[in-house]
Amino acid sequence: MPTTARVPGPGAAQPWPTPSPGPPPPFDPELADALEAAGELLRSPLTPDQIPVLRELTAAMPAPSDEDLRCGGAFDVTELLVPGPAGAPEVSLLVCRPAGVTAPLPAVYHMHGGGMITGDNRMGVLRLLDWARELQFTVLSVAYRLAPECPFPAPVEDCYAGLMWAAGHAAELGVGPDRIVVVGHSAGGGLAAALALMARDRGGPRLAGQLLMSPMLDDRNDTVSSWQLAGVGGWDRTANETAWAALLGHARGGPDVSPYAAPARAADLSGLPPAFIDAGSAETFRDEVVTYASRIWQAGGIAELHVWPGGCHGFEMMAPEAAVSRAASAAQRNWLRRLLAG
Repeated sequence: MPTTARVPGPGAAQPWPTPSPGPPPPFDPELADALEAAGELLRSPLTPDQIPVLRELTAAMPAPSDEDLRCGGAFDVTELLVPGPAGAPEVSLLVCRPAGVTAPLPAVYHMHGGGMITGDNRMGVLRLLDWARELQFTVLSVAYRLAPECPFPAPVEDCYAGLMWAAGHAAELGVGPDRIVVVGHSAGGGLAAALALMARDRGGPRLAGQLLMSPMLDDRNDTVSSWQLAGVGGWDRTANETAWAALLGHARGGPDVSPYAAPARAADLSGLPPAFIDAGSAETFRDEVVTYASRIWQAGGIAELHVWPGGCHGFEMMAPEAAVSRAASAAQRNWLRRLLAG
């Protein structure tokens, strides 16, 4: 185990001497019970040969139907095929708009989790619809090609193509083009952060905000928390390495990784939309999340950071009724409420 943690500064990461990591922080008791109930499903290491198994398990979980997404008539639901990146297939864009509303609405542009190796654009949408019903926004959820079959830049370019189409067809969608917030959890959070960078650098849509929930940001996998939580909590250092290697191949951890693949690699975090960023104290991504928020502040930007005590990766979905999960969901929803009211 290394005795230094690599903390990204404004440019390349620089090593800072630190004590060897101690034991991992304890899980919140309610989350510890949920992890125990999950059994070997979460305790088994995710190695490259296990990617098909993970996909089978994900596919076995029933995706919400259109009827589920309508939430008893609260939303109109359509799925569109929109142009993908040049020379690539079309991109599926799921559109859930509050029914009976004719005025332009804000939109949440959502990217699903799954380590960029599994999942689809219906994953995680029902949770967003709970918020959308109260806050009155449209949910746009994009499907992107998955690694390792489609490595970088395919996933992020699919997401950016869908974003560009949505912004260009805002009137058709009933969306305010300057009121789009990119949102994602885990891999989706990393993709949302990458879209904020791409939109800034390419002169794309002027995003209203970025909601990054336990985002997957740094391919180097060498923070204190990545070592401290090795073998613990469901998405550990081995799983993280498997996912990044699927996306980047032999480039993972090397000197030439694009910030559009791993946003922690960005030398400049200025000029980004306001961010909400969170993580659990007992998860692999904790330290890269804290560093990313700190670097936004250092660049003069706006970021709200939460580190949830005893939180493991994905705890809000694993144990939604736990007190810490309710607190995290309330903070995410309240940040969106304030952002969209501004």
